[in-house]
Amino acid sequence: MHLVKSMAYIGEQPWHGLGNQLSPNQPIEAWAAAARMNWTIEEAEVRFVAGSGGLGSIHAFPEQKVLYRSDTQEPLSVVSSRYQTVQPRAILEFYRDLTEVGGFQLETAGVLKSGRKLWALARTGQSVSLKGRDEVNGYLLLATACDGTLATTAQFTSIRVVCNNTLAIALGDSASAIKVPHRSQFDADAVKRQLGIAISSWDAFMVRMKALSERKVKPETAEAYFRRVLTYPVSDTQGNPATATNDRAIKAVHNLYAGRGKGSDLASASGTAWGLLNAVTEYVDHERRARSDDHRLDAALFGQGAALKQRAWNEALKLVV
Repeated sequence: MHLVKSMAYIGEQPWHGLGNQLSPNQPIEAWAAAARMNWTIEEAEVRFVAGSGGLGSIHAFPEQKVLYRSDTQEPLSVVSSRYQTVQPRAILEFYRDLTEVGGFQLETAGVLKSGRKLWALARTGQSVSLKGRDEVNGYLLLATACDGTLATTAQFTSIRVVCNNTLAIALGDSASAIKVPHRSQFDADAVKRQLGIAISSWDAFMVRMKALSERKVKPETAEAYFRRVLTYPVSDTQGNPATATNDRAIKAVHNLYAGRGKGSDLASASGTAWGLLNAVTEYVDHERRARSDDHRLDAALFGQGAALKQRAWNEALKLVV
């Protein structure tokens, strides 16, 4: 089952052509319906049956609560009674003033893992054109989870137009990502004020992208880069932490870098550090093994895939310092 169908978008179909298409400049209400985010997270106390065979007495467990969908009554998670939920509609409402007066434009929004994760992505209007007409646009991602796996996170992100690769804009500090833990009430206005300070991170990110696109690399440099990035933790024979290289992944990214990747033949990417980075991001976003498109998108934006792309970015920057 393609769970990413619980998604709306404008423009070209992202992520393997799944989701419901909207025309531009739609109101938040239309986005909620098309992205299937027009339901609420409800709460109920945890109860259990004491006794064998399900015939015992019913008791409450007030320290925790069950979260479930209002439309299907499908359970989402069991969390602490102090857990502060963020409703699907709140994720979209966050963008209302940004789109109406701030020049932002919602491009994708949706539900992952049957409603346990919620997200929306808006274009900020910032962009850069690297040599060879390699366009990269700036976005703001807002996401939350109701199963304890993700704080409500506002994150500046970039998308390379030619291949739809996503890359978080992180500059070695936490300013470009604002995280609100679920023990706190989500205050959209406070988050926007914090993001206002961080929006200048795009300029520094742009300088680094250009430097990567101008840094030519030799084949042995490319090989060493992929071997540093595509590792995974293991234990040695004594049980101590160690790392191993993912040879299958290295072969895949080599092929993407050498010409199979979208945009790999552009002047900005061919034989450059920018090309190395985008071979990894394309692999993570579109080719890495996953149980479903839903799981791949979740990992690429929030999970192991996002961490892998961050490592690729950090290692690429070492080539231009």
